Amino acid sequence: MANTESHNPGLDFGFPAELEELSTKAMEVGTAAAAATEFPDDSWLIGNSREFSRTMADLGWLGMTWPTEWGGHGRSALERFAVVEALIASGAPIATSWFADRQIGPTLLQFGTDEQRHRWLPEIVGGVSAWCVGMSEPDAGSDVSSIRTTAVAEGGYWLVNGSKLWTSGAMEADWCYLIARTDFTAAPHRSLSEFVLDMKSPGIDVRPIRDATGNEHFCEITFTDVRMPEDALVGELNGSFGQVMRQMEHERGGIDRLLSNRGLYLDALNRVDRTDPILRQQIAIIESGYRLGRNMVLREIVGQAPKGWSAITKTICTELEVRIANFAVSAAGPEALLWNRFSRGACYAPAYTLMGGTTQILRNIIAERTLGLPRESRPQNEQNR
Repeated sequence: MANTESHNPGLDFGFPAELEELSTKAMEVGTAAAAATEFPDDSWLIGNSREFSRTMADLGWLGMTWPTEWGGHGRSALERFAVVEALIASGAPIATSWFADRQIGPTLLQFGTDEQRHRWLPEIVGGVSAWCVGMSEPDAGSDVSSIRTTAVAEGGYWLVNGSKLWTSGAMEADWCYLIARTDFTAAPHRSLSEFVLDMKSPGIDVRPIRDATGNEHFCEITFTDVRMPEDALVGELNGSFGQVMRQMEHERGGIDRLLSNRGLYLDALNRVDRTDPILRQQIAIIESGYRLGRNMVLREIVGQAPKGWSAITKTICTELEVRIANFAVSAAGPEALLWNRFSRGACYAPAYTLMGGTTQILRNIIAERTLGLPRESRPQNEQNR
């Protein structure tokens, strides 16, 4: 049999020339912007900059894939991927516009009214508004159906009471995409609705939560008799559960869940002895995980992923980010006992597998909804304990 191995070029995972050019430009812009930040890691969460949001808007990098009739740029998903991958990897401060561009805009395009799209999409594309997502609560983190914040229809308004927790960017936000309970008789997952809430409304109290790194991007929001106009409702009344599941696909399966501390890893590589067989094994695991995670993200972006894929992507990618943080601390050695990029990465590491849905919850979702595994059943005598 003839040897045809030399004639098989294999799979090419590289960008075509036009995407490579776009990625290179985004990397240059992002690197220049990141130079002014103390810590470039996790920039899609902590890198707030109204100025850079306007820069992104001027370059046409917000709303890239949205239809042009709604102010978007009508570009491909791969073009957007090339840009955001480079910006996050470089540590560009994109947090101000990230939530709006990643999930709020697509949600409004899918479920909003024409009036709502005309109202909010142009300012997102223009880089002049910041958004937060009011989802998690003190007693309802990964379990959306347990939300207790209420929105009651009253005299042409919605009256909101309750609280939200771990709301990233709430201190900087102009608008909150709020999920609240609107029916008190239906099943928990059939009684939630979604709204757009003006964060300057009376009755809103935002308190930052300082994490182990000293950052305050997580916040707690309390709503006390906050009024929203009747047309603040997005999509179907009591139909939020289905809508938010689609929104979570945008939130969990993106490249941001892989690249938060990629730059930290690359810096750590310069400190280690790559001839050490143990270190080489660790590097091989990280590099393999990075390529696997990137291909999983790309599979979703090009529409080839099965239902529930984002839960798998988020689990694998964020667990890799924790591994990277631990590797970086090892590379820094005693220097990691001081306050620097390496120690900050170690302090922040637990957040990766918690925010956006804990790994434990996501593994249950994968088991039950994707793999179709049965729920664990216990003997009757154990259930009654």
